[in-house]
Amino acid sequence: MALDPILLSRLQFAFVVSFHAIFPVFTIGLASYIAVLQGLYVTTGNRVWDRLGLFWTKVFAVVFGMGVVSGIVMAFQFGTNWSNFSQMAANFIGPMLSYEVVTAFFLEAGFLGVLLFGRHRVSPAVHFFAALMVAVGTFISAFWILATNSWMQTPDGYEIREGVIHVTSWVDAIFNPSFPYRFTHMALAAFLTGGFVVTGVSAWFLLRGREVEAHKRALSMTLWLLLILAPLQAYVGDEHGLNTLEHQPMKIAAMEANWETQSNVPLLLFALPDRDLQGNRFEIGIPNGASLILRHDPDGVVPGLEEVPPERQPPVWITFFSFRVMVGLGLLMIAFAVAGLVLRKGGRIYRSRWFLRGLQGMSLAPFVAVVAGWFVTETGRSPWLIYGVLDYAEAITPSLSGGMVLFTLIGYIAVYAVIFIAGVYYLCKVINQGLDEHDDTEDLDSHDRPARPMSAAHVPFDDARDDRAPNRS
Repeated sequence: MALDPILLSRLQFAFVVSFHAIFPVFTIGLASYIAVLQGLYVTTGNRVWDRLGLFWTKVFAVVFGMGVVSGIVMAFQFGTNWSNFSQMAANFIGPMLSYEVVTAFFLEAGFLGVLLFGRHRVSPAVHFFAALMVAVGTFISAFWILATNSWMQTPDGYEIREGVIHVTSWVDAIFNPSFPYRFTHMALAAFLTGGFVVTGVSAWFLLRGREVEAHKRALSMTLWLLLILAPLQAYVGDEHGLNTLEHQPMKIAAMEANWETQSNVPLLLFALPDRDLQGNRFEIGIPNGASLILRHDPDGVVPGLEEVPPERQPPVWITFFSFRVMVGLGLLMIAFAVAGLVLRKGGRIYRSRWFLRGLQGMSLAPFVAVVAGWFVTETGRSPWLIYGVLDYAEAITPSLSGGMVLFTLIGYIAVYAVIFIAGVYYLCKVINQGLDEHDDTEDLDSHDRPARPMSAAHVPFDDARDDRAPNRS
């Protein structure tokens, strides 16, 4: 049996991106949270905020390192597996990735060292500024990556000459039709990921009676944020869906497992899509629900997969179920945010063990939702790599064999498994260490200064000096 290099290349890229994506989406939200904590310390002079900032900076150092290591190989695959795509789209993809390096990586690299190693060596105000710049850098990086991927979903501002894409309008190409919705959706997902991890870890400490007052503050402020962002994400997701219906109708058809273009389409809660049958073998749905959501009219017409040949249809089952996993977890996030509001009376959010244990479990939910959402985005685009322009069969490297791809895929899985296990183990140690209780400290000796980014997670709080009041000028 011959190995299909196209399928294996897609699986390889899917594995690498799925593994990598969970780290940036966390660090984007966590970097902003750290900046808020350091800003509160500068403003109030309350050392609780500084101690929380130190704790989460250690966590950030570990996760950031895992994200960098896991993301290095992604760009390589454009040349090794998708060389025809790279050659055709280089005039757009190349500059976009370069813009990310120049604007985001340089900014993060310039201030990351100050954030990780500059605590108590620079004034609190300067340290806060470094945290703020790192947070800004993570969003700039997300801007360029989402703009690039959105262009592949809804290409605009280009023309094709002699088989090569040439950009005719950088404004139209960067701010393509789907970009505003996708960027907003991902930014909110990053905040939700960081927020639910913070609440989950805070709940873990509260259940064990450790650093109670500090983690009460962290839990309370983050639950207020989630109460706003979780419902807002549902609204943005709905707007994103309407935009997708306009520009990628077959993706919507796959998300809804709708095979025939018709009105009064039900919102399927569960179904068993069958591509060979070109229909669903089993359905449980809400009458007229899909038409009402997508067209704001119960009699609205929703496009069906029958509009394209079977070989041009997206893989329905993975798109359909991934979408429902994402939506289901989103509704669960809203439920926990609302429950937090209800339990605030009498301080029950700090004592309700079922709620705190639930928050611990919910700390994983955003990661699953992000990966599920990425599956919807990418599988729903199939068979197109650049939607409506270049399909996977045309984009693949001509001389690539299935055996070569399988060999590298196994290698990636093995290496990433080691990275993940080691990273999670080290992360658990950092979290278990908790917040340091000491206030009176000594300067770091030169031989104790961290030499590597990951070693910032090693720096104990009682090895750093904080004999200066926050600079409020």
